[in-house]
Amino acid sequence: MSIKKQFLKSKPVCKVAFRLDAAEVNGAQKVQVLGDFNNWDQNAEPMTMLKSNDFTASLELESGKEYQFRYLIDGYNWKTDSASDNFVANQFGTQNGVISTLN
Repeated sequence: MSIKKQFLKSKPVCKVAFRLDAAEVNGAQKVQVLGDFNNWDQNAEPMTMLKSNDFTASLELESGKEYQFRYLIDGYNWKTDSASDNFVANQFGTQNGVISTLN
Protein backbone atom coordinates (compact mmCIF):
# COMPACT_ATOMS: atom_id res chain seq x y z
CA MET A 1 0.00 0.00 0.00
CA SER A 2 1.15 3.48 -0.68
CA ILE A 3 -0.21 6.99 -0.84
CA LYS A 4 1.58 9.83 -2.59
CA LYS A 5 0.47 13.46 -2.43
CA GLN A 6 1.29 16.40 -4.67
CA PHE A 7 0.00 19.85 -3.75
CA LEU A 8 -0.70 22.01 -6.77
CA LYS A 9 0.42 25.63 -6.76
CA SER A 10 -2.04 26.62 -9.49
CA LYS A 11 -5.20 25.70 -7.52
CA PRO A 12 -6.20 24.60 -4.00
CA VAL A 13 -6.01 20.90 -4.85
CA CYS A 14 -3.89 17.97 -3.76
CA LYS A 15 -3.36 15.13 -6.23
CA VAL A 16 -3.43 11.89 -4.27
CA ALA A 17 -2.17 8.64 -5.79
CA PHE A 18 -3.41 5.46 -4.10
CA ARG A 19 -1.75 2.11 -4.79
CA LEU A 20 -2.67 -1.31 -3.52
CA ASP A 21 -0.25 -4.19 -4.18
CA ALA A 22 -1.44 -7.43 -5.78
CA ALA A 23 -0.44 -9.41 -2.68
CA GLU A 24 -2.84 -7.31 -0.60
CA VAL A 25 -5.89 -7.98 -2.75
CA ASN A 26 -5.59 -11.79 -3.14
CA GLY A 27 -6.47 -12.01 -6.83
CA ALA A 28 -9.24 -9.41 -6.74
CA GLN A 29 -10.83 -8.33 -10.01
CA LYS A 30 -12.19 -4.98 -8.82
CA VAL A 31 -10.97 -2.52 -6.20
CA GLN A 32 -12.47 0.87 -5.40
CA VAL A 33 -11.26 3.64 -3.15
CA LEU A 34 -14.33 4.95 -1.31
CA GLY A 35 -14.60 7.73 1.20
CA ASP A 36 -15.86 11.15 2.14
CA PHE A 37 -14.63 12.53 -1.20
CA ASN A 38 -17.11 10.37 -3.19
CA ASN A 39 -19.81 9.91 -0.53
CA TRP A 40 -18.79 6.25 -0.08
CA ASP A 41 -20.58 5.56 -3.40
CA GLN A 42 -20.14 1.87 -4.26
CA ASN A 43 -20.83 2.78 -7.90
CA ALA A 44 -17.69 4.93 -7.98
CA GLU A 45 -15.10 4.37 -10.68
CA PRO A 46 -12.90 1.35 -9.86
CA MET A 47 -9.15 1.62 -9.50
CA THR A 48 -7.02 0.68 -12.52
CA MET A 49 -5.51 -2.80 -12.51
CA LEU A 50 -1.91 -2.79 -13.72
CA LYS A 51 -0.12 -5.67 -15.51
CA SER A 52 1.47 -6.49 -12.15
CA ASN A 53 -2.09 -6.94 -10.75
CA ASP A 54 -1.50 -3.94 -8.47
CA PHE A 55 -4.35 -1.42 -8.36
CA THR A 56 -3.90 2.34 -8.66
CA ALA A 57 -6.05 5.47 -8.68
CA SER A 58 -5.36 9.19 -8.64
CA LEU A 59 -7.81 11.70 -7.23
CA GLU A 60 -7.77 15.47 -6.94
CA LEU A 61 -8.89 16.36 -3.43
CA GLU A 62 -9.58 19.83 -2.12
CA SER A 63 -6.69 21.12 -0.03
CA GLY A 64 -7.13 21.99 3.64
CA LYS A 65 -9.33 19.01 4.58
CA GLU A 66 -9.17 15.53 6.02
CA TYR A 67 -11.00 12.66 4.34
CA GLN A 68 -11.91 9.23 5.69
CA PHE A 69 -11.58 6.36 3.22
CA ARG A 70 -11.20 2.61 2.73
CA TYR A 71 -10.74 0.21 -0.17
CA LEU A 72 -13.62 -2.01 -1.28
CA ILE A 73 -12.35 -5.24 -2.83
CA ASP A 74 -14.63 -7.19 -5.18
CA GLY A 75 -17.69 -5.49 -3.70
CA TYR A 76 -17.61 -7.08 -0.24
CA ASN A 77 -14.17 -6.98 1.45
CA TRP A 78 -13.13 -3.71 3.09
CA LYS A 79 -9.45 -2.88 3.66
CA THR A 80 -7.87 0.06 5.48
CA ASP A 81 -4.65 1.48 4.04
CA SER A 82 -1.79 1.12 6.54
CA ALA A 83 -0.13 4.14 4.84
CA SER A 84 -2.99 6.44 5.92
CA ASP A 85 -2.11 9.69 7.68
CA ASN A 86 -4.36 8.74 10.60
CA PHE A 87 -7.07 6.26 11.59
CA VAL A 88 -10.54 6.69 13.10
CA ALA A 89 -13.02 4.14 14.40
CA ASN A 90 -16.13 3.60 12.29
CA GLN A 91 -19.60 2.32 13.18
CA PHE A 92 -18.70 -1.21 12.01
CA GLY A 93 -16.10 -1.82 14.72
CA THR A 94 -13.14 -1.33 12.38
CA GLN A 95 -11.09 1.67 11.35
CA ASN A 96 -11.18 4.05 8.42
CA GLY A 97 -7.99 5.52 7.07
CA VAL A 98 -7.66 9.30 7.01
CA ILE A 99 -5.92 11.23 4.23
CA SER A 100 -4.97 14.79 5.12
CA THR A 101 -4.66 17.55 2.53
CA LEU A 102 -3.78 20.15 5.14
CA ASN A 103 -0.87 22.11 3.75
